[in-house]
Formats: sequence, structure tokens, C-alpha cells
Amino acid sequence: MTATPATKTLDKAKIIYDVHLYDYEGGHQIGEHAADAIGADPARVFKTLMVEVDGKPGCVVIPVAASVKMKRAASALGGKSAQMMEVPKAERLTGFRVGGISPFGQKKRVPTAFDSSALDHERIILNGGQRGVMVELTPQTAIDQLNAKYADLIG
Repeated sequence: MTATPATKTLDKAKIIYDVHLYDYEGGHQIGEHAADAIGADPARVFKTLMVEVDGKPGCVVIPVAASVKMKRAASALGGKSAQMMEVPKAERLTGFRVGGISPFGQKKRVPTAFDSSALDHERIILNGGQRGVMVELTPQTAIDQLNAKYADLIG
């Protein structure tokens, strides 16, 4: 595996994690495909979404099968309203391509919130910064590394 900005960030912070590789297939159910491809319970696999909260960038991490509630995302990130960030802007801001956006190692660090369901699991799986690369670690480690908040972001 080629190191990604996400895995380099985790390595630099001396964080212990496991890597899962799979054959990426684009489409609407990327996260569910990734969970299936690596044989993981989809409830433990989280996707990274880039949002704009009151016009400012933010990042939310939610289970792959769930949808984010924008009002909850805005509230968790200290704003009034939120919307999904446009793909070109998300890719420019993070340095990752959609389908490979990780909360770790983004070009510009932005406020991040995890859905509180992450804390229900001993270990969670997140994108590793490249299509077809996932990283597995404890949710508290991920939250601490990102100085993230956690809140009920789905409904």
C-alpha cells in the first residue's frame, strides 16, 4: 500500500490502526460497498462528508448507511445552517478525491464532528485517504486525534 496523507498523519501521531484494502467501485453506495468488500459490519464503517456551516467548511463522520441531518450538523459545528459542500470544493480543500476523503490528513484542518453512534463500537473503520483504503481504530482515538466533537448527527 502506498502511504496516504491520512496514514502519514496517523503514523506521525504514533496512532495504532489497521489498514483494509478493497477494490473501489464508484457509485451511490460507496460506503456500503466498502463494508461488504472488507467483510465489516456496516454499523462500524463511517463515511466522511464535507459540509459548509454558515458558509464555513466542516467535516462530519457518520455511519455509511445513514444520512446526516443538516440542522444537527450545523449545531454540532457551532452554526445555524449547513449544506453539503460541492465536490470540486471538497476535493480542493481536503486534497482527497470523493470516495477517498478521510477526516485525517486533510490539506486544511476543519472543525469535525462524529455521530455519537461511533462510541457504541470498540473499533470503527474510516476512509484512509485513498479510494480503496480504509483504516480501523478506536473511535475515541479518532475523535481525540481530530479534536472532534461528537453529537447525534443522524435521524
